[in-house]
Amino acid sequence: MACVIPARKMQAHTRFVSKLARRFSCAEDAGSHTVCVEISEAFLLFSKARGNDLMTPHPEFGFDGLKPGDSWCLCAGRWLEAYEAGIAPKVILTSTHQEALKIVPLEHLLENAVTIN
Repeated sequence: MACVIPARKMQAHTRFVSKLARRFSCAEDAGSHTVCVEISEAFLLFSKARGNDLMTPHPEFGFDGLKPGDSWCLCAGRWLEAYEAGIAPKVILTSTHQEALKIVPLEHLLENAVTIN
């Protein structure tokens, strides 16, 4: 199986966050939001239990809240934490930035890869 993690951003999706349009290929940033995932109910509950409620809408920031099936860029460290807990959400490799590999082993990403049509 060939590595399909791109060296540049691909398959951008648009979503409004913090009143700004953000391109949704996961790019390297200060928080390493580099792993693009398909959100699951289990992950939403896992994240909320750790103080990061991604389900609750915050219209003041243009954030509708996430629901299972949404695509979202996660911090590589949080994704790895969920993986180690056995509840990592599926990874959209074609929108995951290669910088994620500095934190998450490629084998873990491949093991949890999903194809989005």
